[in-house]
Amino acid sequence: MAISLTASALERARKFVASNADAVGLRFGVERTGCSGWGYAVDVAQQANADDQVFEFQGLKILVDPRSLPLVDGTEIDFVKKGLNHQFVFRNPNAAGECGCGESFTTDSELASG
Repeated sequence: MAISLTASALERARKFVASNADAVGLRFGVERTGCSGWGYAVDVAQQANADDQVFEFQGLKILVDPRSLPLVDGTEIDFVKKGLNHQFVFRNPNAAGECGCGESFTTDSELASG
């Protein structure tokens, strides 16, 4: 099990976490949203929950809740700049399909049951 970050994502995440004195790391997971079902959630983690899976990537802690872990395991997080837009981009081997706007994804098991 692993979550990884590109150099640009690591730099952005470190700044994001450092901007909050109480932060313990970066929280990464999913929530039900969008037209395909799952959307990524990235935020500063104020605390680690007892059931979080904690990944450490070059000194940065990434906390993932147990419900999200099977859906994001193996994901590489990147941070890209396109013109005036700056955003995290997720390369998730578990995503079998995405909505047209790219804001949400679905998995093979959801496609089979749909």
